[in-house]
Amino acid sequence: MSPNQELGLWQSEKIQPHHRERLAIVYVRQSTLQQVLDHQESTRLQYGLAQRAVGLGWSQERVLTIDDDLGKSGSSAEGRIGFQRLVSEVGLNHVGLILGIEMSRLARCSKDWHQLLEICALFGTLIADLDGIYDPGQYNDRLLLGLKGTMSEAELHILKQRLVQGKRNKAQRGELGFHVPIGYVRRPSGEVIFDPDEQAQQVVKLIFRKFEALGTLNAVLRYLVKQQIQIGVRHYSGSHKGDLEWRRPNRPTLQNLLKNPAYAGAYAYGRQQTDLRRKQAGRPHTGQVVMTPENWYVLIQDHHPAYISWEQYQHNQAQLKANRNRADELGNPRSGGALLSGLLVCEKCGCRMNVQYYQGNLPRYVCCRAASDYGGSLCQYLAGTCLDEYVSQQVLSALEPIALELSLQAETHLEQERGELDKLWQQRLERAEFESQRAGRHYRLVEPENRLVARQLAQEWEAKLKDYQHLQEEYKRFSHQQPKSLSESEKQMVRQLAEDLPTLWHSSSTTPVQRKEIVRQVIHRIRVDVQGESERVQVMIEWIGGTLTQAQIIRPVARWTQLSNYPQLCQRLEQLAQAQLSSQEITQCLIAEGFYPPKRLTTLKPDEVQKLMRDLGLGKRRGALERESLAEHEWWLTDLALALEMPMVTLYNWVRRGWVKARKQTHAPHHWIIWADTAELERLKTHRQCPSGEIQRQRWQGKVPEITIPPTEGKPS
Repeated sequence: MSPNQELGLWQSEKIQPHHRERLAIVYVRQSTLQQVLDHQESTRLQYGLAQRAVGLGWSQERVLTIDDDLGKSGSSAEGRIGFQRLVSEVGLNHVGLILGIEMSRLARCSKDWHQLLEICALFGTLIADLDGIYDPGQYNDRLLLGLKGTMSEAELHILKQRLVQGKRNKAQRGELGFHVPIGYVRRPSGEVIFDPDEQAQQVVKLIFRKFEALGTLNAVLRYLVKQQIQIGVRHYSGSHKGDLEWRRPNRPTLQNLLKNPAYAGAYAYGRQQTDLRRKQAGRPHTGQVVMTPENWYVLIQDHHPAYISWEQYQHNQAQLKANRNRADELGNPRSGGALLSGLLVCEKCGCRMNVQYYQGNLPRYVCCRAASDYGGSLCQYLAGTCLDEYVSQQVLSALEPIALELSLQAETHLEQERGELDKLWQQRLERAEFESQRAGRHYRLVEPENRLVARQLAQEWEAKLKDYQHLQEEYKRFSHQQPKSLSESEKQMVRQLAEDLPTLWHSSSTTPVQRKEIVRQVIHRIRVDVQGESERVQVMIEWIGGTLTQAQIIRPVARWTQLSNYPQLCQRLEQLAQAQLSSQEITQCLIAEGFYPPKRLTTLKPDEVQKLMRDLGLGKRRGALERESLAEHEWWLTDLALALEMPMVTLYNWVRRGWVKARKQTHAPHHWIIWADTAELERLKTHRQCPSGEIQRQRWQGKVPEITIPPTEGKPS
């Protein structure tokens, strides 16, 4: 077909003069960058549509080519700057004709396609492809355009479904290739095997063993950094493809290594799947969700050699999950002073109790779920020191029968760890020696006359020799600090510490994190129930083996009245006071009978007992002469303070200011005597309830507060 005949197919009465007054836009798009590079004929055909627009009556300067979307998929308008620009130009009534070789170039999404049709119909814009020219404002043309857009979307779906199903079928056979993780290599036949480098294998095995021993990813990272252990990584592409490079350890690498089921010998496909609710339009790799092994598309165990068992892999995932700082997880041990963080459960509501610190590093366990979530009150709380001490005693008692076994295991563990580190050092030395010898061979093989190359190779050989010498010196220092086997003195020290567990437990060298790890090895959880506001706490320890230990401990409280035996204490104090005993004698009697102070001090003190007796009105009895010397409506200062329910020091301050009627005894012990009848008592109670700033406010106003002026009648002489 000649160009003129082909152009005749495009001639249509639908093109009106007002269309030619506006722009003709040629939209150019290829789905991927590979298509742009390898399928240039399609790109040239799309650019050639500009000449079609000229043939339809548009001038060259009125033809606009939009090619901003080369290499972008048409499945969504998000991220397609060219398509968005096209829609904007149509909405501004700047476009008379849109040209594309087919409808799939414009959009492969029904939502975007019909939005474009609506705007084109509204502003009278025509759409043209290789088959003809269409007017979206006409029903027949719009029906055909809608059908073409649906076919474009269906075509994309069919292609994608075919590719995805092919990948899944290949994955079900375990043949879908993937980048093998650190510690593995793939043979040309496709078989996955261990990395032939022994040092690379040894480092991977060490990482899994240390995670099993230490329990946290950060602890493993700190250990590798401290021991100067690097991880061998092979290049996947480039000029150094297949070469082994030693890199410093980092958190992302360790996390990927611990979470990858390939190290358990399993072939997995579908570990991450797309959640359409989280997917962001225009970003094809968003919306990825990590799935549980039960929801993976493919899981083939014993597919290739394994560094760990499948059970160990599952245990590692459970440990990583438990280390997360979440309310429903135990969390990893931290450096705080609270021994039982993450283990305590409130018996009243079943929620996990939190840790709060006050006065520096003193722990307090609080159940605050109702307060934080619903604005209610605290469920219960208690000081952490008393509970930590009790649980420590229980743990040490449980570990005491196996102290000898623990010491033997500690010796074996230390020797095994030192042996592994020594083996890594030997492999590093062997590698450094080989590299220095290879550099020497390269230097000796060069022609002496080629001085440019010889000088460079000599410098490389010298650098390798220096590295080897430096590594030898570091190994000597390491061997001196940590010999391969334990000495007899070190073994004896381990046995002595194991036999005296309390000393090791309370030693300053034992960190809070280590104590918490020991507790978590033997205790599953601890349920706590504080008995009202009293000092009694019901504790139930659930051990790992299923055994349950119940006990009642004493916690410190703020007031005497919170003690559960407070009524008995008051009754006993009254009996001892009637016996005319001294404060020291009363204190000794109370200690012998098992009474204790509210703040859980070591023992009762005479001054505390004396103060409590004064508060109860059980002070030392006055003699008969003193009782008879009081006139009507006269009070001893201590008795009046008790009657007014106010501190004795405050009433004494009123006496000094002259706010009450008072006199002092003329003979020893010179006690104060205060006059107060019924009216005076009411006045003093009113004064007691008066706000602290009321008297000062009246004085600022130039008034004399009446409440501070006692009546003159009946004043003691």
